[in-house]
Amino acid sequence: MTLVSSLMWLGGPTAALRRAIRLSEQGNAVAAFALLSRAARAGLPEAEHLIARFYLEGKGVPASRVEGARWLQRAATNGSVEAQLMLSALSINGLIQVSSGEASTCSPGADGLFADNAPAEPDFETALKWSRQAAQAGSAQGEALLAYILTNGPESMRDLDEAHRYYERSASSGCPEGCLGYALSLARQSTDDDNLARVAELLRSAAGAGIPSAIYLLGVLTEQGAGITGDPAAAVQLFRNAAERGHRPAQVRWGLALIAGVYVEKDTENGESWIRRAALAGDPDAAALVGDLYSQKGAMPANYTEAAIWYRRAAEAGHQLAARALGTLYLTGAGVVQDKVEAAHWLRISAEKGNRGAQADLANLLLSEESSAGDRAIIAKWFEQAAQSGDLIAAFNLGVCLARGVGVERDEERAAQWLRRAANGVVDAQYMYGRMLAEGRGVECNLAEARAWFARAAEAGMAEAEVAVAEMMANGRGGPPDL
Repeated sequence: MTLVSSLMWLGGPTAALRRAIRLSEQGNAVAAFALLSRAARAGLPEAEHLIARFYLEGKGVPASRVEGARWLQRAATNGSVEAQLMLSALSINGLIQVSSGEASTCSPGADGLFADNAPAEPDFETALKWSRQAAQAGSAQGEALLAYILTNGPESMRDLDEAHRYYERSASSGCPEGCLGYALSLARQSTDDDNLARVAELLRSAAGAGIPSAIYLLGVLTEQGAGITGDPAAAVQLFRNAAERGHRPAQVRWGLALIAGVYVEKDTENGESWIRRAALAGDPDAAALVGDLYSQKGAMPANYTEAAIWYRRAAEAGHQLAARALGTLYLTGAGVVQDKVEAAHWLRISAEKGNRGAQADLANLLLSEESSAGDRAIIAKWFEQAAQSGDLIAAFNLGVCLARGVGVERDEERAAQWLRRAANGVVDAQYMYGRMLAEGRGVECNLAEARAWFARAAEAGMAEAEVAVAEMMANGRGGPPDL
């Protein structure tokens, strides 16, 4: 028996655990791990939890996610609240994969944990189990974690009333995460002055613990003077604080403040770098904003190539304004090779998300005198493929093509069929189909139905439809006169 192990057993597993903790704090991880191993094998949950941390962090021993996960489950099963919290948090972030049997038995199947370095889908079922156990043991962090799952987990798990109660209990214990969660829960229930004051108080507590999202939200309330004395200059500094801690919306707000020189010395380049940082972290709004900064009216010197890069990043993440902007760059050849088919692709993505400008751009693209017959044929064919898959915007544009013979042979009957289909969701299609009904083009004349479609488009705010339905009301066409 070595000297270290002999000394350890003089005081038993508990003494070995205390000695291991001291050695770890002094930086002697190898000796600490040797002592922890003996204490953990003796069944001390705290030692099991620390062994798991050593394996996961590669501290005093080669890193092993499998071994770390095995010891973490063992510690959690034996009542370690810290291990339960860690298992729950890792499960929420998709960093472990545990079946219901493996979670409690620590069977050999635990080797499936941490199968690779890439996060998997969140495992809310496992997270719920361990967070509930931690909460029932009286852990304020466990209560906050459980409330988060009950608020943001799958629909079948959600229980906002129960989550509110757990957040309140956690906050009453002074848990920063509980304070943040309780503040958000209160804000969802009411935005009256008294409630907002309580929300601000809770956010201040959470922000004092350095939680970035709490600092940012406190900045928003401070900027607006909601539940707290308004102070825009202080709000900017709160945005800066949260930005430096990695909060993406705060990085955008701090960057904009620097660019505009609002309550801080103007620094356009530094402001752009903060917004770029948020964009690189995956914020599509920030990516679109960087594209705007490099467009003609942006704060940076015009650079359409740079703008196209950022618009594409945002558009691929589903940002409708960025998709339209990218389509416009392809239309004009600014910063990219001019390509009308590619332009139509991005304009369609923006249009199907409801962007009226992109819808108009698509129609203008097809009717443009500058577009070649080949361009029109390619785009019309693309519209037909999309329309057949159920895309209403594409159905409208295909109807326009068929009605006017753009890229395809003119066929008013088919045009009316596609416009009728698109009219279920596209205002311009409602108006155009109404015109065809009123004029008997491609479909039998039906003034009453035409008037109904004009009225529907008019109610959506389309000026041309307002004029058309007013004319029919004035002259008693398609229904009784109504001056």
